Amino acid sequence: MKAWALQFDEPVPYQTGLDIQHRLLAARQRDEIPDTILILQHTPVITLGNRGRDNYLLKTPEEYRALGIEVFHAERGGDVTYHAPGQWVLYPVIYLGGSDADSHGYLWNLEEVALRTLADFGIAGFRREGKNGAWTEQGKVAAIGFRLKRWVSFHGMSFNVSLDLSGFQTIVPCGLVGQPVASLKTVLGDACPPLEAVRARLLAHFSKVCGRDLEIFATLEKAPGFLRELVSPI
Repeated sequence: MKAWALQFDEPVPYQTGLDIQHRLLAARQRDEIPDTILILQHTPVITLGNRGRDNYLLKTPEEYRALGIEVFHAERGGDVTYHAPGQWVLYPVIYLGGSDADSHGYLWNLEEVALRTLADFGIAGFRREGKNGAWTEQGKVAAIGFRLKRWVSFHGMSFNVSLDLSGFQTIVPCGLVGQPVASLKTVLGDACPPLEAVRARLLAHFSKVCGRDLEIFATLEKAPGFLRELVSPI
């Protein structure tokens, strides 16, 4: 199945990314575009999913503002997490109806993408019973939270590469008390791969695991005109 993938090199504010997803979601529901995947970094932000609770926030609103961290209540599944530069966020806006994976199968697929990417860099990742995402012996590297509307997915998965993990110390990540968060940098140290190499592997594994033949646009300027129109009003 053909699909588009659009890359962003510069960090994107969370609200901007959400607005883009909503426009893509509506266009995909109308079958005006093929499945479309965004891969980007966010400026520092904490998001709470539909299971997230304010008591998972360990700072006051004023303290978060002083740290330069935004806080959003998101419409995705899952609990609370943190995004910042140095972390890839994968937002697949894809149709899951018909013979494709259901929501549980799609969750498994996103975890598989993360686990295969970890393996590419010599890291043994694993799933944990009753807890979504991808884990290593040093902690959780990938968090997943998505939503379906009329069988089209949005939101998705974050994958920690080289971000400053101190933002996670201001929350209870994923609502799991005492559970560490890790990144490729904390596991591999100076051998951590560059962001671009990790992005390439995430997209390659998404293509294989989710059965999408991706046409990747390195910049918005290289994307089809209609996609540029959907993404540009930011």
